[in-house]
Amino acid sequence: MNGMEMSVEVFDLLNGKKLVDKQHEAMMLLTVSEEGWPHTAMISVGEIVAISRKELRIGLWPDTSTTANVIRTHKATLVLFWKGKAQYIRLSLERLKELPNPQYKRERFHAKIIEAREDMAKYAEITSGIKIDLKNPKEVFERWNETVEDLLQ
Repeated sequence: MNGMEMSVEVFDLLNGKKLVDKQHEAMMLLTVSEEGWPHTAMISVGEIVAISRKELRIGLWPDTSTTANVIRTHKATLVLFWKGKAQYIRLSLERLKELPNPQYKRERFHAKIIEAREDMAKYAEITSGIKIDLKNPKEVFERWNETVEDLLQ
């Protein structure tokens, strides 16, 4: 499937709800460095929220290479593996206003989907993507829930 919107399955993953059930999922956010090299960062379900099948909000840590790349280029590609499919989602990003007193400081971005592509191999099944185990789940869920709320403002 190719198009300008994410699949229903990806939307359900990124809808900002039931984060406890999705805590082991991690994705890659690809940007391009000033030197023209691909730059990869991991992102969790607590740092990205789908507001529709065509739009996302992303909260990135300030002063990181990924954040600088997004501010400079306004582009990124989200890569994830979900329900047996690889998902490649090209994004056009716009920086959002800083919130007055956020509990967790983030650079917030509104992202429009430019292209969403699903990929599966005919000869093999994708059985997992990037899986994580949180070291301090209670603290992380608090931060994720706060970040998702901030992204929806």
